[in-house]
Amino acid sequence: MFGIVRPCRHRLGEKLTAQWTAHLCGLCLALRGDHGQLARIVTNYDGLLISVLTEAQADPGGSTGRRTAGPCPLRGMRTASVAHGEGARLAAAVSLVLASAKVRDHVADGDGLLARRPVALAARRVAAGWDRAGARTGSDVGFDTAVLVDAVDRQTGIESLAGPGTPILTVTEPTETATAAAFAHTAVLAGRPRNAAPLAEAGRLFGRLAHLLDAVEDREADAVSGAWNPLTATGTSLDEARRLADDAVHGIRLALREAEFTDGGLAHRLLVHELPNSVRRAFGTPSCAHGSHPYAPPGAPGAPGGPTPPEPPRRDRRGLLAGCAVWLGLACTCQLCCGTYEDPWTRERKEGCLHNCDCDCCDCCECCNCCNCGGEDGCCSGCDCGCDC
Repeated sequence: MFGIVRPCRHRLGEKLTAQWTAHLCGLCLALRGDHGQLARIVTNYDGLLISVLTEAQADPGGSTGRRTAGPCPLRGMRTASVAHGEGARLAAAVSLVLASAKVRDHVADGDGLLARRPVALAARRVAAGWDRAGARTGSDVGFDTAVLVDAVDRQTGIESLAGPGTPILTVTEPTETATAAAFAHTAVLAGRPRNAAPLAEAGRLFGRLAHLLDAVEDREADAVSGAWNPLTATGTSLDEARRLADDAVHGIRLALREAEFTDGGLAHRLLVHELPNSVRRAFGTPSCAHGSHPYAPPGAPGAPGGPTPPEPPRRDRRGLLAGCAVWLGLACTCQLCCGTYEDPWTRERKEGCLHNCDCDCCDCCECCNCCNCGGEDGCCSGCDCGCDC
């Protein structure tokens, strides 16, 4: 999973942002708890979808739930309610195995420092350890990661044989198979076996979409470096890739309608509303930015001529040493660059330096308009995510 679902908190809203963060922290802590601190670097946005889907189907009070986690630099040294249980552990197992595959792929391509033999050897050892760790955790939750490893192994062979005229879907098939298995197993963990088939279909199409968007985003860089790219190798045009991506988004939406959820709000938002944004971002389709508030009515807070929004309540400042300690923790992560964080001393909410929104934010109504909300197959047909557009 390549991190294609990167939601913006301005679109999610406060409630869903809190849920999304709980799953992200839960995945990170599940990795640390089962496999140590180093494993936390494989935390990724798409991996947490496994945890989200498991919780969305689970009965309240089941094996999934929340716990209070201790202070963390990424949360401004605050405690938080985080997801835990079998869903988070399955997400951890899948993330480890697929991260291992990604490392081996970079080693094979000789990317950056991995072109050096000692570094490549160390990376292979780390990847092998992640494979074993993922298999152990997968076994604990009843998931055989062999299907993921087999998909990775077949991917290499397929790519070596692919050439002009090879259908691009032949190249994406191993990724589709791996994500289908992971999505389907969330139904097993949640005790909803009837959901396995539709979620497998959603997972298959999600894997296709992830592979396509990764290829589109890397296309120019791969051409410069001479790295293998599925679109270039098979002669697939951007127009065809866009058609397949849009079809995958539509298919995921239809597949999710066939599944039963206890609380599917966040899953719906991520897989129905956010995936079209991922496609637009990858293909460079223009969209509005949240800072412009283009739909704010005249006189509303934030609109031209409207009242100034109220200042957020002032937080207690940290002392010099405590603030320095928090800053050091933030500096050791990517939070200062591309996340949302509290100022180490003033506790004011701030955006990372790379957060000047490239996330193509739009409000709920625009999101629905772009996929024909009012039509029979519109994204809000039967929508239970709470939007009233």
